[in-house]
Amino acid sequence: MSPTVRPPGERAPVWLRVVTDEPRSATRSGRAARPTRSDRSRSAVARRPTRGGPARRPRRRALASSRRRLRIGVVVMVLVLLALGVRLTQLQGFAAATYAEQAERQLTREITLPAVRGEITDRNGVTLAQDVDARAVYADPKLIADPAAVARALEPLVGVPATDIEAKVRRDPSARFVYIARGLEPETGDRVKQLGLVGVDVLEERRRIYPNGTLAGNVVGYTRFGERDLLEGNGGIELRYDDVLRGQEGLRRWETDPAGREIPSARSSQRDPVEGSALRLTLDADLQWKAQTEIAAAVAETGSDSGTIVIMDPRTGDILAMADAPDFDPNNVGQANLQALGNRATGQAFEPGSVNKVITMAAALDRGLITATTPVTVPADIRRGGFTIRDAEPHGTLELTAAGVLAHSSNIGTVLISEKVGPAALEETMRAFGLGRPTELGFPGETGGMLASASDWSASQAATIAYGQGMTATALQMTSVYATIANGGVRMPPRLVAAIGDPDADGALADVPLAEGTRVVSESTARAVSDMLEAVATDQGTAPGAAVPGYRVAGKTGTAYRVDPSCHCYRGYVSSFIGFAPADNPRLVVGVVLDNPKKQYFGGLAAAPVFQKVMTFALGTLGVAPAGSAPPRIPLTVATPPPASGEATGQPAAGGPPA
Repeated sequence: MSPTVRPPGERAPVWLRVVTDEPRSATRSGRAARPTRSDRSRSAVARRPTRGGPARRPRRRALASSRRRLRIGVVVMVLVLLALGVRLTQLQGFAAATYAEQAERQLTREITLPAVRGEITDRNGVTLAQDVDARAVYADPKLIADPAAVARALEPLVGVPATDIEAKVRRDPSARFVYIARGLEPETGDRVKQLGLVGVDVLEERRRIYPNGTLAGNVVGYTRFGERDLLEGNGGIELRYDDVLRGQEGLRRWETDPAGREIPSARSSQRDPVEGSALRLTLDADLQWKAQTEIAAAVAETGSDSGTIVIMDPRTGDILAMADAPDFDPNNVGQANLQALGNRATGQAFEPGSVNKVITMAAALDRGLITATTPVTVPADIRRGGFTIRDAEPHGTLELTAAGVLAHSSNIGTVLISEKVGPAALEETMRAFGLGRPTELGFPGETGGMLASASDWSASQAATIAYGQGMTATALQMTSVYATIANGGVRMPPRLVAAIGDPDADGALADVPLAEGTRVVSESTARAVSDMLEAVATDQGTAPGAAVPGYRVAGKTGTAYRVDPSCHCYRGYVSSFIGFAPADNPRLVVGVVLDNPKKQYFGGLAAAPVFQKVMTFALGTLGVAPAGSAPPRIPLTVATPPPASGEATGQPAAGGPPA
């Protein structure tokens, strides 16, 4: 094929120029450069003829493709900008506050500043509970690279096992604040800071201490760290008056850098806490100590499961001591016996037995049904509701006076007198003395005992309730009964708090006004019962061991069947003695209760000697003058006085408990 010849001036087609007009690069030797592989490929494409017509122009196809890509690019850019605009609108407009809050939380730290908890003292200012400076060690898990190493370094200083520290740090790696240990000495906090551990720091806080250890622990109670990591009352007065003692916590906020360090120039704020109010209790620390010492010794000596003592001022209702055995140290509650926590005088109800007989006598005297010298024929036994009731020691028919029934603690004589009163009137008098409901003390865990309505009493129950079986009461309730008699028949509500701090008066204490008393029986009735009770603490009564030399003592023994909570059956005894002195001008009432004594269970032998020791100490400590008059001489028998009997328990003939 011969080459195509074109007229002069005519340009070759574009597709041909692509081939023929290819530039050539000259080498240094002047020879033409060899076409590259890509050049040859383009030339071959240019020379390839198209089918069915002239060849297409590649430039137009490339141009169309470029425009298409440009349009697509513009659309994509518009969509991207639109998406960014929508997102920006969401961030800057609708969700601005939310994201700003999240950012602030990430940068801002805040801690609660606990208020100084109010001090608790006895009536003379002896400190029973107070706050002291302490330190808390905390960690920021997000900043701790090696929890195990940090735990090993802290263990010897904070006294927490390394495994426990490591577990706290690893529990929530996203957390920014985890307590490692609390209530540490300030010196310990300083040593932790000296370690320079990244992600570990120290906070100032308060710690609750009880300077006298176990003294009044069952009354004062104890504290714990609550849900908001603040100290809160968890028993006793600490719980009862928690809202008064705790004050108002403060708050501190500050900003930190990503490493958790405070930014000095950043914003910070602080609201100072408000100190809690102090409490002055009615307790006397010296009497409390003596009561705790003697009840602990009595529990050990008699093999009792537990014991309690209550000391009251009958004129005001003030509780001067309320002691338990076993006791516990509120500084170390974690090591305490769970059975020792709480307060038995208010939380443990029991069948009081013969100490309840004073209510039966008072009910009959106040209604004019008997006098102290009313004759009462006491047979060897009686049957009521299918049960046989006897006195503690076997005897024939006795001719006693009402005073003799009380002095010898005759169950049979008491039942006979109660039948003159009737169930409804007896129940009314018992409730007037405060039985069947909690006292006005409002102590945490307090029980009101059990006293059924007289309309529900069976014949046997109507008999046994007269001498304190078939109903229950607490040691505080029964001590209050005797305080009412000692106060001339006027019942003063028991109280434990004498004064409360006034937040608006720079911590000055404001006295808590005494509640008004309630007359339960007439003054003459109370005087007659008191005179009858004096014979109990003599050689003619059941508790000569309760006598206090130089003072007139009025009181009553009690020995009752004990309800065993493990089987809800009668098993063992509850021994008690409750009395007051001086009987001619009562200043103190002391109640002693021993739960399940095993070596000696009669109230006159187990509880009365404890009463004597505590009352003797209390009268001397308070400087109470001895008796100013001679005790009354009330005949106890109609005929010749019989030998003093032992304490009456009301044991049925069959040997089982009374109904």
